[in-house]
Amino acid sequence: MTTEVRMATADDAADLARLNQAFNGGELLPASEIIESMNRNSELIVVATMNGRVVGFACAQSYKSFCYREGLGEITEMYIEQAARRKGLATSMIALLEDKLAERGVKVIKILTGSDNDPAIKTYERCGYVKDDEIFLQKEL
Repeated sequence: MTTEVRMATADDAADLARLNQAFNGGELLPASEIIESMNRNSELIVVATMNGRVVGFACAQSYKSFCYREGLGEITEMYIEQAARRKGLATSMIALLEDKLAERGVKVIKILTGSDNDPAIKTYERCGYVKDDEIFLQKEL
């Protein structure tokens, strides 16, 4: 078994659509829409492959605010197909995103996940992330 973690390219768009649908549900996004988003946004997208097949992805954003001198980052999405889990791919995707965010001047990275998502929480904690006491609120417009 060979695994690789790398930055996503436009050639990965159909696989990203497939994996995003498995992760987030809803309709299958057209590859062209994903490519357009990749070209338009500064979002970092990494993919994990196993034996040449894309089996996972993770995304991150970076931003600056006048409130903080350092750049801020957030790992916003992460998904790995069930059969490809527990092979170190999540840890490798996190490490690559951290490197790319650091290149952008990011000093602090946040990750939001479900409070009952124990496997993900354990992975993040193994990578050095710690829980804080912030509360997440959301409103649909």
